[in-house]
Amino acid sequence: MNDRLHASMREARRLTRAGRLIDATALLQSVLRSGSDRNPHASNAGGPPTIDLAPETVEVTGAESGGPEGAVRAQLPDPLRRFLNRIARPGFQPGRSGLAEPTAPDVSESEGGQFLTRSFSNHAGSRAYKLYVPSQYRGQPLPLILMLHGCTQSPDDFAAGTRMNLRAEVHSCFVVYPQQSASANISKCWNWFRPGDQIRGQGEPALIAGLTRQVMSDYSVDGERVYAAGLSAGGAAAAVLAAAYPDLYAAIGVHSGLACGTASDVPSAFAAMRQSQPGARRRSDNNLSGRGGYSRIVPAIVFHGDQDTTVHPNNGDQVIAQLKEALATDARVTVEDGQVPGGRAYTRAVHRDAADNSIFEQWVIHGAGHAWSGGSPAGSYTDPRGPDATREMLRFFLDHPFG
Repeated sequence: MNDRLHASMREARRLTRAGRLIDATALLQSVLRSGSDRNPHASNAGGPPTIDLAPETVEVTGAESGGPEGAVRAQLPDPLRRFLNRIARPGFQPGRSGLAEPTAPDVSESEGGQFLTRSFSNHAGSRAYKLYVPSQYRGQPLPLILMLHGCTQSPDDFAAGTRMNLRAEVHSCFVVYPQQSASANISKCWNWFRPGDQIRGQGEPALIAGLTRQVMSDYSVDGERVYAAGLSAGGAAAAVLAAAYPDLYAAIGVHSGLACGTASDVPSAFAAMRQSQPGARRRSDNNLSGRGGYSRIVPAIVFHGDQDTTVHPNNGDQVIAQLKEALATDARVTVEDGQVPGGRAYTRAVHRDAADNSIFEQWVIHGAGHAWSGGSPAGSYTDPRGPDATREMLRFFLDHPFG
């Protein structure tokens, strides 16, 4: 409880300073209601089986209040209002004994850019999406990061939990968050397990690729630096995009996801998630025409908790193994162990090609369940105690443009 409380106080402070009092209030009330016997970041053992995230997910979105800040603050309970007034003071950071001296954050506390609501339609369907435009954008070509949420999540929830917009503001990147519709999947999962949604030119891959290209048309996007990342079902969808559109996405990030082709229907999806059936099909078994005849090594960074009981950790190994098949020679692998101060231990494996270029990274987070590593408690399915997956993915992406 203490670790979560401290992380939540830091996030409430950031939200309060940004004027997002409703979000800060909801976050603190959620923590206080949960009590010391409940930890939403722990392993998800014991829950009912789903295609992806557990159904009891609580969403905390970025919806803003329609009234002025003072009016919102005036409606809060007195103790909570006094607390928010206190943490809103600059120069203080919550610590283990209350409010302590500040620590220097490595990202800005304000996004600063625009978070826009848009929609896209093509022959494969239509989807709403959110687009983050960094404040430094003046028409110059910038990288674009596609972020695919997990089941039951929303773009606002996923943005809050990963804090990708904050990182993108620092590094001047666009971030686009497609929103899965309940009509396409009742739990808002990306349909990574359906054959019609695993190949180029049709289904959700065509829809997501088309949405990506619309953003590239509407804004000045550096076509050499377009990337895709996702969590769980979104991570599996990102792996599909690497197989179907290697000419569009320079690199991918897969967090707690599965390789392309691990399932062909709902029963095989459950089996793949439990790791009770053979692994993903080989890339060589795929029809090259399904990728427009285009084949290349797609660099990837993979995160997975070794206590994940929703998507078996071996699926992270399969993502790397499938992508490595395009290598002409075996990769050289270096392994290092690390520890987040006050948080989780992890193992990081870096795969290098014959020219000593890093092409794959695999992070195994020890003790972590099915959650975004290093994420914010403002979003669902995050583990603040893990290494910062958002920071590491963005670092990896910017180091891996096309060519």
